[in-house]
Amino acid sequence: MVKLSIVAPIYNEEENIRLLHEAITGAVKDRVESYEIVLVNDGSKDRSASILNDLAVEDPFVQVIHFVSNCGQTAAIYAGLKHAKGDLIALIDADLQTDPRDIFKLMPYIPQMDFVNGKRVKRQDTLVKKVSSRVGNGVRNWLTGDQIYDTGCPMKLMKREVAESYYLYEGMHRFLPTLAKINGFKVIEVAVSHRERQHGVSKYGVFNRAFVGLMDAIVIGWLRKRVIRYQVRGQ
Repeated sequence: MVKLSIVAPIYNEEENIRLLHEAITGAVKDRVESYEIVLVNDGSKDRSASILNDLAVEDPFVQVIHFVSNCGQTAAIYAGLKHAKGDLIALIDADLQTDPRDIFKLMPYIPQMDFVNGKRVKRQDTLVKKVSSRVGNGVRNWLTGDQIYDTGCPMKLMKREVAESYYLYEGMHRFLPTLAKINGFKVIEVAVSHRERQHGVSKYGVFNRAFVGLMDAIVIGWLRKRVIRYQVRGQ
């Protein structure tokens, strides 16, 4: 059994893929007894696919999944979670704005917690993006009844059983901590670092997900109220 799986969705990140691989490998190779890097190509249209294939040949710890076409971040994350073999599964974005070394800031909270969510306390983003993120998190918490400071942080660490409990629909990657709580797991947030994107462009604008995110939050809030809880009385 693999101790740690690191899962990253990839979409048009040709300039970042090798840097991501180097960063992950440098962070984990001497700190865990066994690991794998699961890179999910979400139908990239640049050279990402060929670079990923080269990496998989060069490094036996790299596992690559190729989508036929672009299916979105939720699908890529879901495929990575289902493919991962680790006892623990870490999520990270390919843009290198979060540092793979921060996985080990989250790990001490396992096993007391089941899911550790990164919290970007010094975000290296534009003011508009910071404000929109803060407002978005506030609205999501209000609609879902949760108290997650930074649900959109790409840095996350979870036990395998948390990943196995998920059945995700489009857009639900934004609610992984809340869904873990709904499924009965213990969740905590821990501060992680955040850096400016050096290569490529963000795939997500401020306004292109606002309405969809709002509708998703309403759905999650409804599901949270409808969750079934029961205990069986002893004989």
